[in-house]
Amino acid sequence: MNWVTRVRNAIPFIAKRETAETLWHKCKGCNTMIFLKEYEENQSVCPKCDFHGRIGPAERFAAIFDADSFTVLPMPRVVEDPLKFKDSKKYPDRIKAARAATGEQDAMVSARGTIDGHAAVVSVQDFAFMGGSMGMAVGEAFIAAAQEALKAKCPYVIFTAAGGARMQEGILSLMQMPRTTVAIQMLREAGLPYIVVLTDPTTGGVTASYAMLGDIQIAEPGALIGFAGQRVIEQTIREKLPEGFQRAEYLLDHGMVDMVTHRHELKTTLARLVDYLTAGKKAA
Repeated sequence: MNWVTRVRNAIPFIAKRETAETLWHKCKGCNTMIFLKEYEENQSVCPKCDFHGRIGPAERFAAIFDADSFTVLPMPRVVEDPLKFKDSKKYPDRIKAARAATGEQDAMVSARGTIDGHAAVVSVQDFAFMGGSMGMAVGEAFIAAAQEALKAKCPYVIFTAAGGARMQEGILSLMQMPRTTVAIQMLREAGLPYIVVLTDPTTGGVTASYAMLGDIQIAEPGALIGFAGQRVIEQTIREKLPEGFQRAEYLLDHGMVDMVTHRHELKTTLARLVDYLTAGKKAA
């Protein structure tokens, strides 16, 4: 950036010029250049090849909940750097950078609202926040959302997207696996539905815990879902894995998920499932 541009951008009354980065989006599926506004209005799904891009909590809540029906739940407080971890950067610095980039406190955001008139608590993992990694904050957010569902006697729906456990929290991140499993068991004992929507990517310790324990398992088209990476598995078993291995459609064919649902149909599908699982009861 030259000095002229720096001075120009610093003057508040001169509008910044729109660039290719702000006007167009390049599809990762077919490499087609798409008008950004059109792409966002299509819920970040490519109109050419149907590739499902990654979206955050705000976009997800707007697409799933009824208009003006949801309230974001407060984020539980946790110790932010329990191990005083440092690699090329300090862990607190990474958290600050992720918060600045996403506007969220951590990798999971929860809200309570209605889906086609049915009360529900919905949590969304944001892959943009440190790869959606599961640390103590995510574990606490999951448990708080489950408790909110228990209090409201309504279903709990979660959209997963994660690279796995958060390495900067070591064993404390792995402890969230049994803790979230206990919360799911509490929902089951109360007779409340727990529905999982697997989005791209869902891997590691998240897959090994709450992501695969739903009463109903839904996946978005083309989502990468697995525990270890394909290259690691191939090196371990010394065999070439089949085409599409660990993708949503492959898991559907092999009984690992119940359905693969297009993003445009998710709200209708969830509303129908909640209606079935709650005997048609709607929010008061």
